[in-house]
Amino acid sequence: MMNSMRSALAFGALLLLGGCGDSDVEEVKQWMAQVKQETRVRVEPLSEPKTFVPFAYSATDAIDPYSPNKLLVELARAAAKSNNPLRPDTERRRELLESYPLDTIHMVGVMQKAGVNYALLQVDRAVHRVRQGQRLGQNFGVVTSVSESAISIKEVVQDAGGEWVERMATLELQDSKETNK
Repeated sequence: MMNSMRSALAFGALLLLGGCGDSDVEEVKQWMAQVKQETRVRVEPLSEPKTFVPFAYSATDAIDPYSPNKLLVELARAAAKSNNPLRPDTERRRELLESYPLDTIHMVGVMQKAGVNYALLQVDRAVHRVRQGQRLGQNFGVVTSVSESAISIKEVVQDAGGEWVERMATLELQDSKETNK
């Protein structure tokens, strides 16, 4: 009985394995081959490419419209034509202290001679005597007053639009190193 049962199980396993054959796969392969033969591929031809004519840039020697130098030239030209009464005289001979920026000039003292107040200004290691009306600084500065504690300076500078405007500056007396001890 055991043998007959084993043989029945073996026979059932063979039937199951027989059903797993690749007969369906063969049918699919045949169908795909048939469709491949019957299908016609139609590809439309590509149009001819357009001819490209490169642009020849001939303004290489022209002035760059975005150049800051061009703006400076135009501002200088406009300032030269300006009737602004504040425009400085650029043709006059400049004084010695006009070659130094104001932040490098230090007031170190005051003296009076013949009723006129003089400020003593130190630039580098040299001391210079300055009175009202003299010029100093790189922005066309004129000393407007000299007091015991400071000097007032009126400078003439160009604003962003190229117009000449006045601005005031002050140099105050520097404390001596000996008084800080």
